[in-house]
Amino acid sequence: MDKKDIFNPRNRQFWVLLLLLLLGVLLMLLGSCSTRKSAPGEVQPQGNKMPEDAVRTNTSANSLMSKEEKALAMELQQMLEDVAGAGQVEVSVNLATSTYNNYAINTTSGVKTTQEKDQSGGTRQITENNNSGQVVLSKNEQGYEGPVLEREMAPEVAGVLVVAEGAGDPRVKADLFRAAQVALGVEPQKVIVLPMKRSD
Repeated sequence: MDKKDIFNPRNRQFWVLLLLLLLGVLLMLLGSCSTRKSAPGEVQPQGNKMPEDAVRTNTSANSLMSKEEKALAMELQQMLEDVAGAGQVEVSVNLATSTYNNYAINTTSGVKTTQEKDQSGGTRQITENNNSGQVVLSKNEQGYEGPVLEREMAPEVAGVLVVAEGAGDPRVKADLFRAAQVALGVEPQKVIVLPMKRSD
């Protein structure tokens, strides 16, 4: 059979070849368009969404900070309500950072110096610095090991809002202002005291 006969539209083999060609192109397109399935344990990003573990970590850090903010606000509110003339008080505390623990670390460092001679008689000196650190552990009364706390850093306060019934009186407002500033150990520009709206 001649080549011209194979590619003749009237010939049956022409249609079979054309059908196979189209089927191959279709399979290639489907293969490139299908989404790749991720392997077990692999995180596949979806659009602008953050991975779940990152969201979980972020949420837990935020929840710890919000708990500290609420605890500080409640403690400060109870103190400020004891100020003469303050009346009912509401407090909001915003933190820049939460409590930070500094643990004791055993550090070891060493310097190793070696001299090498090459075949041509030249020498070179190699110096290696080896530094390593390990958290210091100690046992408590129950026999459990835990890290030794060297220093606990208090949370950094970003701002404090105090709303009080008695803040309309300048003397009471000044007392509340000073009390909030001293209680939290913050700069004056981070504290604001406002009078509470009267309920008629």
